[in-house]
Amino acid sequence: MIGLLPLALGLAAPQTQAPQAAPSAPAPAAPYGAPISLAEAQRLLDRALAAARAKGFRMAVAVVEPDGNLVAFARLDDTQYASTTIAQGKAATAARFRRATAVFAQGLANGPGALSLPGVIAVAGGRPITANGRIVGAIGVSGGSAAQDDAVAAEALGETP
Repeated sequence: MIGLLPLALGLAAPQTQAPQAAPSAPAPAAPYGAPISLAEAQRLLDRALAAARAKGFRMAVAVVEPDGNLVAFARLDDTQYASTTIAQGKAATAARFRRATAVFAQGLANGPGALSLPGVIAVAGGRPITANGRIVGAIGVSGGSAAQDDAVAAEALGETP
């Protein structure tokens, strides 16, 4: 009976698979800073609206504080009404979770876990706003495809989608 103990515990059989490398941890998120000012929020809003107009998109744009509360909002004429709520939701998601909403959209490919998080809009178009290495708010854009929304948000922030 003692001879079977190592076999039962799996000690007698050698490992046939190479050990798996531990998945790398994501870089730590930037810390929160003081909320974005109204003047800066309006400047980002204006840049996003100009980018949307230049591309012929009808979009809604929201800028929020780090806690997800609205600082500034605008909607171009004839933008679908649902985009008002969606833009604000994307901005709040990016601010509260300190990451672009595209990260959640990509995560859905690995399973529906992101859908179970309260307050998550898992569609590209929301991006955190940083100043001096701190998150001071977020921008959310809605009205086009996810890629179009994200491109306009990135352009407003001077980033590449």
